[in-house]
Amino acid sequence: MKQLMITALGAILALLATLSAPALAVAGDDLKAKLRGFEEVAAGSGSVSTQASGTFRGEINNHGTEIDFELTYQGLEGTVTQDHIHLGQRGVAGGISVWLCQTAAPFLDPAGLAKTCPQSGTVEGTITAANVIGPTGQGIAAGEFAELVRAIRGGVTYANVHSTKFPTGEIRGQIKADDDD
Repeated sequence: MKQLMITALGAILALLATLSAPALAVAGDDLKAKLRGFEEVAAGSGSVSTQASGTFRGEINNHGTEIDFELTYQGLEGTVTQDHIHLGQRGVAGGISVWLCQTAAPFLDPAGLAKTCPQSGTVEGTITAANVIGPTGQGIAAGEFAELVRAIRGGVTYANVHSTKFPTGEIRGQIKADDDD
């Protein structure tokens, strides 16, 4: 009888663990940003006047281990050189956290994972811990994906498209996380 009770209790606990497992996963966040020149913080000169525009969309997976992204832009006045996610609140230039793409040779992405940027169009990919390069001077070490996600959810990251005409960035947009499913 005692053995039967222990077996039944074990089965109930296993069932409860199975039913509650999805609740332990982190809810995915939808990410978005509108990129414009007026959002730029060019060194010493402030905003950039350009006809270029873009959007960044992404989704943090339910386990908080990957971000699928799509960056679309058009109308840049210079040749695209590189696109990144930076750590920095609105109005502040921050360090690079993730390289999304680049065209400038030699390729500068220390992780060696960035794609080649189109002059206009869409860049798609998946960001993992391997893509996170910092910025260490701002408290995010290489590979610290959870810290990047925390910064994104805190509203202190932005997508930035750099060009030959505006090397510090031609268009930029703060990334907003919407965790309301």
